Amino acid sequence: MATGQGKIVLMGSGELTATMVEVHKELIAGLDPPRKAVFLDTPAGFQLNVDQISETAVQYFQKRVQHPLTVASFRSAEGISSYDAENAFHTLRQADFVLIGPGSPTYTVRQTKQSPIPDILCKRVDRGGCLVAASAAALTVGRFTLPVYEIYKVGEDLHWVDGMDLLSHFGFDLVVIPHWNNAEGGTHDTRRCFMGDSRFRRLEALLPDDGMILGLDEHTACIIDLGQQQVTVKGLGRVTVQQREVRQVFRKGDSFPASVLTGESSGVDPAQITRVSHDFESSDASARSTFWETIHAIEKDFNVGLKTRDSAQITNALLELDRAIWQGKQDLESDQTISEAREVLRDQLVVIGTALSETPSNESVCLKPLVDRLLDLRDRYRKGGNFQAADELRDILQQARILVEDTPEGVRWRIPD
Repeated sequence: MATGQGKIVLMGSGELTATMVEVHKELIAGLDPPRKAVFLDTPAGFQLNVDQISETAVQYFQKRVQHPLTVASFRSAEGISSYDAENAFHTLRQADFVLIGPGSPTYTVRQTKQSPIPDILCKRVDRGGCLVAASAAALTVGRFTLPVYEIYKVGEDLHWVDGMDLLSHFGFDLVVIPHWNNAEGGTHDTRRCFMGDSRFRRLEALLPDDGMILGLDEHTACIIDLGQQQVTVKGLGRVTVQQREVRQVFRKGDSFPASVLTGESSGVDPAQITRVSHDFESSDASARSTFWETIHAIEKDFNVGLKTRDSAQITNALLELDRAIWQGKQDLESDQTISEAREVLRDQLVVIGTALSETPSNESVCLKPLVDRLLDLRDRYRKGGNFQAADELRDILQQARILVEDTPEGVRWRIPD
């Protein structure tokens, strides 16, 4: 049976976007004062832009959530001084709300496994605090974690690594998979946190027989209320609870017993699922449609315009993509997301450049193969004495704005200005 009095919130992505503003506000409002909120930067500790990531989180909470956020900096277990480490631990021990987000799950596990951080986080939740683990951090809280970059980017063999396993402290033996419905691959399957469904099924087979998977759609929050023993889904997508062939799917607004996540309930009676108010959903347009849905729709328009040679549609798609990227920046989409969207824009510019290089530079170059063949045919008519047919070919070309001139040096043709 799950224990603890606080809340564990697992987000599939979008922890610093408009989608989750009202979710964060609601979580903080439900805490006892002083409601101190802290951002732990460990997952991105190896990145050169870690300061920028932390600052984005601070600004997001200040401007959008309207609540102060303090950074607990523990970037590297080896590179940090004893003083700075203890300062980070102290900040976490004082926190009522802890947010952990983007970066590398395996790096996070390596840096924290010999530190007191996992124990501190569990104790804060035990005492009524709220732990929000999103995206990469969500991968780390379970029994095993998925080495996403190592498999998807480097090409290592399929495998799992031990996670921080914070959830087992509260009675949950789970493997958490964010980005469950990811579609960034476009032409290839990147669901199941970039693994693709077929590859993920092979990964699932490597788990123990009792392995239970919690899949989180992007821009979706799974709120585990330990005190009430209830789980609520908020955001835009769905939460999937899967154990081998048995799969249960809960959509936004559903609330169901926490026993579903412990394996004590193999199925949920529909009567046990309650629909909660959707007041938490932001009225901002970006909360109704995810950033990547917008990007992919623009990509589709661009490709259609390219196929039909519709220059207006191509130009409009590029302008819309540029606008969407700037809007995403203003909505505090993650730097990684903005960078990936910029790659889409760069790819489209390259596609246009390639198409232009393969297109004849002017009408003369375009028509030359056809006109040259027709003039060869005219020359054969003339040599054979069929001057009428030769003159008809010349007249046909002239009607098509192609002027044929017989000169002492031979036949020339041109398109008059």
